[in-house]
Amino acid sequence: VELMWAMRAYQHAEVYFNLISSVDPKFLKLTKADEQIYGDFRKTFGDLKIDVLDPEELKSELAKEKWRPFCLRFEGVVEDFNYGTLLRLDCSKGYTEENTIFATRIQFFAIEIARNREGCNNAVYNSAKEPARGQEEAGQRRASRPSCCSASELSLCLQ
Repeated sequence: VELMWAMRAYQHAEVYFNLISSVDPKFLKLTKADEQIYGDFRKTFGDLKIDVLDPEELKSELAKEKWRPFCLRFEGVVEDFNYGTLLRLDCSKGYTEENTIFATRIQFFAIEIARNREGCNNAVYNSAKEPARGQEEAGQRRASRPSCCSASELSLCLQ
């Protein structure tokens, strides 16, 4: 059972990371209750730094006392709100052993919705976009630029 849970959590993490790598995160809607989750999250955890999480802000006894009532508000609102999932500590990096902690599903949603809305996940999206754009542009230059034109001459022709 533990192995199946771990595989499911990893698959969820992989799908989510691929999603924020290929779609501008500010346009993502993760649940039907995104507005409520984000509003309650920022009302409850307004000063929580979300770009690079401190595990103590999620796991300490004091943090658990604050998170527990927040999480319970979403029972019946978010399916499997208390299931375990993987959460990146530093949102500019991927899921690695050093950059991943276990969290409840509602904690994941709250933090990732905030990261998407506040632009923190743009680093992942932009870094995934840049290599693809560079390869695409290089291919277009090779395919479309006449050999007698330099790049600057070609840009003048295209204007």
